[in-house]
Amino acid sequence: MAAAPLVLASASPRRLSLLRQVGIEPDRVIAADIDETPLPRELPARYALRMAREKAQRIAANHPESFVLAADTVVALGRRILPKTEEEAAARRCLEQLSGRRHRVLGGVVLRAPDGQESHRLVTTQVQFKRLSRNEIDRYLASGEWEGKAGGYAIQGRAAALIPWIQGSYSNVVGLALAECVALLEGRGVRI
Repeated sequence: MAAAPLVLASASPRRLSLLRQVGIEPDRVIAADIDETPLPRELPARYALRMAREKAQRIAANHPESFVLAADTVVALGRRILPKTEEEAAARRCLEQLSGRRHRVLGGVVLRAPDGQESHRLVTTQVQFKRLSRNEIDRYLASGEWEGKAGGYAIQGRAAALIPWIQGSYSNVVGLALAECVALLEGRGVRI
């Protein structure tokens, strides 16, 4: 098994918690400060992988002796990338758009090895929101759970009551597709 350290390139406490849930403890957790602006006409799947790759590359530049695991989660409504909401008005717009509709959550995962080789996966989960009343949206916004969340919601919290159906990886919607992550790590011989 590989003895190189494992660095999680993420500022997300959810990603660290998910890894710990399956017995993976990174040696270091370092936030990758990158520009997350989508390129003009960039499709959601390409964007998710590009963000994960750029995060991995940024951290690997300062930790070349390490395995670097990076991820990005994108909420897509058709070809549109919904924002990571920092303001309540943006979260309200996202919830209004998602109300009564299916959307995709795309998780890009990249593992960069000390030799510079990269492995990646793109995981897609389908999510169905029930039709939301104004009161349900107001209550959800009052919870504050939308802050900093892609698409303005956190399935692992109160939004679970608004989502009657998903198809695919639940952990992907939370922030990291665990089965695919473990497969990438084991495939490169990273100790788990």
